[in-house]
Amino acid sequence: MNTDVFYQIVAGVCFVLCGLWWDVAKDRSDWLKDDQLRSIAGGVYASFLIPGAMSLGAQVGGENKLVWRTVFVIAALLGIYFSVRLLTHLKQHNQHGFFTRSRWLVILVYVVVLVLALFPELAGPTGLKPIQVEAFLVILLILSGHGLAWEMLTSRLS
Repeated sequence: MNTDVFYQIVAGVCFVLCGLWWDVAKDRSDWLKDDQLRSIAGGVYASFLIPGAMSLGAQVGGENKLVWRTVFVIAALLGIYFSVRLLTHLKQHNQHGFFTRSRWLVILVYVVVLVLALFPELAGPTGLKPIQVEAFLVILLILSGHGLAWEMLTSRLS
């Protein structure tokens, strides 16, 4: 698959998921009244927003590698920040689902995104272009966001 098409699809899907999550959060007024629960809901939102923004950056950058790399660096830094913050709030609410317990892996994925954006030559041994390797990492981020959203919807948050 052409990476331009991949990132077009991913950007669209991520922003649709952001909209759907808004709808879910709107119907959960208990989440919006509590600062920590609102922060957790915002963390799930960021799980879709950040990969969506990365995908837009990959498209806008086109052949200009500096553009997508800059977007991915900024997105990775934001992803690390919001993931650490989310993990802290999830622990305070005693959430123990697989995706909650494994949230540190998302931080690790964002670190790899950051390193590859800063040092794209590290993708060389894979035989893929750096933007293709980043695409696989974006997939992992989105799948993790899906799992986290499911856990939040199916657990008792108080």
